[in-house]
Amino acid sequence: MQVKILYVEDELSLGKIVKHALTASGYDVFLESDGAKVVMAFNKFNPHICVLDVMLPNISGFDLAKQIKEINADVPIIFVTAKTQTTDVIEGFKLGANDYLKKPFSIEELIARVENILTIKKIGVAESIATEVVISTFTFNTDKQSLVAVGNEHKLSFKEAELLKLLVSNKNKIIKREDILNQIWGSDSFFNSRNLDVYITKIRSYFKTDDKIEILTIKGIGYRFVC
Repeated sequence: MQVKILYVEDELSLGKIVKHALTASGYDVFLESDGAKVVMAFNKFNPHICVLDVMLPNISGFDLAKQIKEINADVPIIFVTAKTQTTDVIEGFKLGANDYLKKPFSIEELIARVENILTIKKIGVAESIATEVVISTFTFNTDKQSLVAVGNEHKLSFKEAELLKLLVSNKNKIIKREDILNQIWGSDSFFNSRNLDVYITKIRSYFKTDDKIEILTIKGIGYRFVC
């Protein structure tokens, strides 16, 4: 399932950059710059998570959060703002914010915070497998997103954990590259394809101490997880 993000930002140049980066990371992003249209966009787009700029013309992100929470009290919200006063941060959390990101911010930090919330809320989780999976000398805990061997533990990101779940649940089978991209990233675009290459390399590096585990590249087709 592709995770949908409603991103509200009136600085269009920043908004387009962030939207592009989130889209390249596999998210379906709806960018809205007009605060008056946010509720309509929310109802139409039905996002899994909202990223709201606090300082908008005519209406604040805080007021928008109140309106959104009246529609869906469970939807996670990340506030983004240049305001740094503690009182503003406290107000945001009182309104039900799940996180608060101060400008200027890095795209990597925003993605990390989004992934953290998705993990906590268990949004966009791939096909269910056991909580703990033994992979040769490793134990993969799907809830904690950890991969543990004797004296060694890797904390996995949301996307890493989802990719490993998919590989493990299809052990010894060939998984088509486009199927992985569509299931984990939501599309098989060029940017997502490059992301997949990076994540496969990362996961291979985690298993380098165990020569019984391999992620084989099936040229022109996809991958096969062998252990």
